[in-house]
Amino acid sequence: MPPQDFVDEVSQSFRKLLTELNISNDCFIRTTDDQHKKSVQYLWQKLVDNGYIYLGSYEGWYSIRDECYYIESELVDGMAPTGSEVTWQAKEPSYFFKLSAFEGKLLKHYEDNPEFVGPETRKNEVLGFIKGGLRDLSISRTSFKWGVPVPGDDNHVMYVWIDALANYISAIGYPHDEENFHKFWPANVHIVGKDILRFHAVYWPAFLMAAGLPIPRRIFAHGWWTKDGEKISKSLGNVIDPLKLVEKYGLDQTRFFLMAEVNFGNDGDFSHEKLVRKANTNLANELGNLCQRTLTMVFKNCNKAVPSKILPFTVEDEALLSKTRELRHLCGEAVASQAIHKYVAAMVSMVWDANKYIDDMEPWVLRKTDEERMATVLYVLMEVLRVTAILYQPLIPTSANQILDQLGIPENERTFNHLESGAIVKGAPISKPTGVFPRLDFEANP
Repeated sequence: MPPQDFVDEVSQSFRKLLTELNISNDCFIRTTDDQHKKSVQYLWQKLVDNGYIYLGSYEGWYSIRDECYYIESELVDGMAPTGSEVTWQAKEPSYFFKLSAFEGKLLKHYEDNPEFVGPETRKNEVLGFIKGGLRDLSISRTSFKWGVPVPGDDNHVMYVWIDALANYISAIGYPHDEENFHKFWPANVHIVGKDILRFHAVYWPAFLMAAGLPIPRRIFAHGWWTKDGEKISKSLGNVIDPLKLVEKYGLDQTRFFLMAEVNFGNDGDFSHEKLVRKANTNLANELGNLCQRTLTMVFKNCNKAVPSKILPFTVEDEALLSKTRELRHLCGEAVASQAIHKYVAAMVSMVWDANKYIDDMEPWVLRKTDEERMATVLYVLMEVLRVTAILYQPLIPTSANQILDQLGIPENERTFNHLESGAIVKGAPISKPTGVFPRLDFEANP
C-alpha cells in the first residue's frame, strides 16, 4: 500500500476506537498534517541555529518494529532488548543531534525533579541508560522519502522520533500560535507505553533543552496487558479486540475492568472470567444494587420524590457524608499520581460503606416505626449516590449519568464543581427506577 493510504486507514481505526469507547478529545493530531510539518521544520532549524545538529554518516543495527537503532552491546542473542529482530543498515549520510552534550543536564534534571519519570522502576531504567553514556543521535534518512523533508536539504527526511515527538507541541500551536502554546505548555504529564519511554524521557527532553523550550513536568510509562499469563500476540492467536469486549460485556463494564484490574504502570493480566467477576461484584451487586434499592424505597415511600421532611443528621449520617466530602480529594490525588486503580478503589470503598450504612440503618424497618428517620436515611443515601455518580463519570460515563438521571440531577449540575456546591433538591420528583448494570454471564470460551 502507499504509505499515506496505510496511515490513513490506521488513523481512522483509532478515531473509531475513541468514539466506540466513549473517549473525547479536543484534537486528533496527524503528523502528516501540513501544520505539523511546518512546526517540526521550525524546531529542526532552531536546533541547527543553536548548534546541536551536524552532518555525518551512520551505520548500525536497526529494529523496524521499535523504529530504533541499537549498539552491539545492547543486543541480546542477536535481537533487540525488546525481543524484536534487527538488521544491519549499511553506512549512509545522516544528520546527527548532539545528544552527548545533554548527559549531565539530563542527570541534573532527574536529580532536581525526582518525580519527573514514573513509576520508580521505569525511572531507574532511564537513569541507567543515561549513566551508561549518551551517543549523538542519528536523526535523518536518505534511503526513503516518507517523512518530513529536512529544511534546506531535500535529500534527507527527518527520523521518525524527532518528527513524532514534536506533535506534542505542534498540536497546540508551536511556534505560530504563541497564546495557545503557552496556555498548554509545558505539559503536566505525558502518558506513554513503557517500550517508548527512552524516546520520551531522554531524547525528547534533550530536544526541548536544545531548543530552549520547557520540559514536560512528568512522564509516566504504563505497562502491557497479557492474557491468561501469556504475552498477547498475533502468532499466539490470543489478541483481544476491544470492540468485541464492548459488544459482549458492555462499554462501561469493559472500561471499568481495564482501569480497575491493574496497578497503573505495571503489566496486567486479562481474562474474561476476571472481567465478568469484577463487573458483577463492584458494579451490578454493589453500585447497581445500592442505587436500585435506595431509589425503589424513595419512589414507593416518599411520594415519588426526594424526601422533603428530614431530621437532623445523626453521627452515622455525618460519618458517611463526611466520607463523600473526602472522596474528591482522594480521587484527585490518585489522578495526580497516575494511580487510576486507586481512583477506582476509592469509589468502590465509598459504595461499600454506603451499602453497609443502608444495611445498618434498615430503612425498610424504619418505614413501619419512624417514617421521618426513614426519609432522612434515604436522603443521605441519595446525596451519597449523587456525589458518587458525579465522580464515577470519568470511569463509567454512560452508567454514571444514568444514575444521575434517576436521581433527577440536571445535566448542568454534574461537574466536579457541583460536588460541594450542589445537593439533592428536597421534594424534587423522581421517575420509577430501572436497573443500570445487568449481571454478566461467564462463558469459558467466549
